[in-house]
Amino acid sequence: MQIRLFKPQDAEQIAQLFHATVREVNIRDYSSSQVTAWAPDDINFRDWAKICSERFTYVAEDEGVIAGFGELELNGHIDCFYCHKNYQRMGVGSKIYAAIEAKAYELGIKRLYVEASITAKRFFLNKGFSIITEQQVERRGETFINYVMEKVFNC
Repeated sequence: MQIRLFKPQDAEQIAQLFHATVREVNIRDYSSSQVTAWAPDDINFRDWAKICSERFTYVAEDEGVIAGFGELELNGHIDCFYCHKNYQRMGVGSKIYAAIEAKAYELGIKRLYVEASITAKRFFLNKGFSIITEQQVERRGETFINYVMEKVFNC
């Protein structure tokens, strides 16, 4: 398994991974209508290529298969953080997170924060994040619960 930065040719596989993960993993914690609103069928690969290129997007690649990805913004925000359904609980997320945290340290970022899904909350708690607040967000007419979480570094 290799952890590396995003390449534009990864966009289609990343978009498909996002879609499948939300639909097949997050369905444990959200309703069918919620996951359909979160990950609609009309995914635009160009949008993913643009967004992933504008951030530090780390990709876990296993012999040509993208097993997961996570995005770090310059302000310490961790956006999209997903692991392929076939790579759950295999340490993929931990490896991606380690790359993100190392980059944050390199950039002098003192605080990481994320809006974690119900599904991802435990992962981030295990990485030392604290829950700041539970919130309700709206996407395409559906309301979701997620958690604003942060990790502050004492450097």
